[in-house]
This record gives sequence, structure tokens and C-alpha cells, in this order.
Amino acid sequence: MVDGKLLPKSMCVKIDDVSSIYTLHPMLLIEEQMEPELIRPVQPIAAKALGKREKTKEKNRLLILEAARRVFAEMGYGATTVRDIIRETPLASGTFYNYFKSKEEVFQAIRDESALRIRPRLREERVKAKTIEEFISGTFRTFFQYVYDDQGNFQAIRRNRTDALRIRMDTPEIIAGFEELREDIETAIANGLFPPINADFLMAAIVGVAFEIAERMLAEEGRDPAAAAAFATALFMGGVRTLPHRVMPRAEAGQA
Repeated sequence: MVDGKLLPKSMCVKIDDVSSIYTLHPMLLIEEQMEPELIRPVQPIAAKALGKREKTKEKNRLLILEAARRVFAEMGYGATTVRDIIRETPLASGTFYNYFKSKEEVFQAIRDESALRIRPRLREERVKAKTIEEFISGTFRTFFQYVYDDQGNFQAIRRNRTDALRIRMDTPEIIAGFEELREDIETAIANGLFPPINADFLMAAIVGVAFEIAERMLAEEGRDPAAAAAFATALFMGGVRTLPHRVMPRAEAGQA
């Protein structure tokens, strides 16, 4: 009997030839002592190996995305090929297709990651707005500042504007961002912040103006997100007549 349990004789040995007293076989005593040491390392080793593989996969994916950003910005989306992207990485050509099927998927992944970063900031600004102007200006100010800070992604779409417009609007995260804007407008209408207007039309107008002005802002030398936000806000709050006037350059002497 060991620890109150009756064990079979095959697991025991006699203490001597005279008595009928048995004890646990010496080899089993050794195994019992060693068992915790033998079992303990197995699970951590497996978990560590799995974590390393996941880290490698994430590293490779990020290498591809960073390379694609550079190539799209330099060559334009339309002119870029998968081979161009692979050349900018230390990875084998076959590795690319373990993560993306085409350059379209890479481009959409870039846009979705940007949308995931900006959406919470935009929603936070709209939720805390107490007036229509705060709702509009907070949306534009946050968006244009983000574009300014994240110019690499937006530079990637300016080289081939037609293709970029077709692709950039239909990725899942961007569409979800549009829906959040519409929902926030509807909530603002229900709370009396906005008059009973068409939420879909206003959402489409804000999105269109935001993307178009953002591209023009990046094309200018000054690249002033605050000025872009002020312009867009004034446009929505009062129409063209309320827009701030630009200072026109004076004609040089001798010109008509």
C-alpha cells in the first residue's frame, strides 16, 4: 500500500525473504521522482516554437506592406507589378503569395490598416461634438491631420488617380468607416444637433470633400492640414459665399 492505495505485486518487491512486507519497486521510485522534471518543459517549448513562427509570419507581412508603400509612391499603383514589390524585400518570390494573391490585395491591406487607425479618432471627435460646427470641423481636422502625418500611404495613391479612386473606396474597413459616419449623423439628427436632413447625402458629401481636399493638400508645397480643415468646414457651414478669400498674387510690373 502506497499513499493509502493498494498496488499490485508486480509493482512491488519484498523487503526480505522472511517477512511478507512489500515496498514500491526502486525503479518506480526513481521514475516517480523524475516525472515532474520530465514533463514540465514539454509545453513551454511547443508554445515558444509557435510564437516564433507567428512572429516570422507577421514580420514577412510587414516587409511586403512597407515595400509596397514605397513602390506605389514611386511608380504609381497602375505601373507597379508584384515583381516590383518583391524586389524591394529580401523575401523569395513565392513567399509573397503566402500572404497576398495580388497587388490589389496589398493595396487594400494598406488602406484598411489606415482606416483602422483613423476610425476611432474620427468617431471620438464626432461623439463629443455639442454643435454642428464642432461635428464638421472635428471630422475634417482629425482626418486632414492624419493624412498629413501618414503621407506615405496617401502618396502611394496619387500617382495613378483613376485606379486609386476605384480601389480605395471599396475595402471593408473603409466602407465600415463610411457607415460609422452615417450612423453618427443619424444619431446627431435624433439628438437635435442636426436638422432632419438626408444622412446619406451628407455622409457622401463629407467623404468626397475630405478625400479630394486631402489629395490637393498633399500636392501643395505648404501642406497645411489646419487650413484645409478650415476651408472644408466653412464650405459645409455656410456654402461658397462664406469661404475665406485667397490672397491673389499681384501682377508684375509691366503686365496688364
